[in-house]
Amino acid sequence: MPAHALNVFSSIPLVINSSRAYQMKAAEMNKKFVAIMGSGPGVSAGVARKFGANGFTVILLARNPQSLQLRVSELKNAGIEAHGIVADASDAQSLKTAFARIHAEHGILDALVYNAGANTIANPTVLDPADLARDFSINVVGALSCAQLVAPSMIERGTGSILFTGGLLALNPVASRASASISKAGLRNLTFTLGDELAGKGIRVGTVTIGGAVQPGTFFDPDLIAEAYWDLHTGRSTGEILYVKP
Repeated sequence: MPAHALNVFSSIPLVINSSRAYQMKAAEMNKKFVAIMGSGPGVSAGVARKFGANGFTVILLARNPQSLQLRVSELKNAGIEAHGIVADASDAQSLKTAFARIHAEHGILDALVYNAGANTIANPTVLDPADLARDFSINVVGALSCAQLVAPSMIERGTGSILFTGGLLALNPVASRASASISKAGLRNLTFTLGDELAGKGIRVGTVTIGGAVQPGTFFDPDLIAEAYWDLHTGRSTGEILYVKP
């Protein structure tokens, strides 16, 4: 066999390897990522399954590492690519560190779902201001911090969604749940003001205002509620979805 023929055949593996590397790189670039702050067995699990079933890599953030690992394992067992990052919604530096890691390892997020929450049970006259401040820090300030950490890169790219888990207490406050009533009203108005600011920039901002106890097998099944988040992300619905019984 002529020498030049040997050279041709010896180059084929390089071409194949180069093509495979290009395909792998392209596949990596086409990946979509959703970060869910506040990981548990309820709404966040349903949202994770919904986005994961639609090809998203799911990044869960939560304060408890054991619970976080359990949720990540459940998603992986369901065939969903998932990662967990320990983060505290009430700690601004913890959030900065977590989202810096997300950006470094995965790039720009396609969606953020803020599902962290706290609820001190107390009437206004006996509600400890420190408890209200702590709850508000988790329910509203943490949501604002996360939005601020992802919005700039989404704006630069021109696409993305920022979604919040709301509650009917924002519209129908209850005395014994004064803290959550105040916080959910604040979160709802954060949604609307952020939506106004980002209008026209390609970023969808929305909230799912849930009007009942989340429980599998009921109207408030996490997987059913997750459809509302998906509708907001895809643009089928905008602003606010009131998830209440007809």
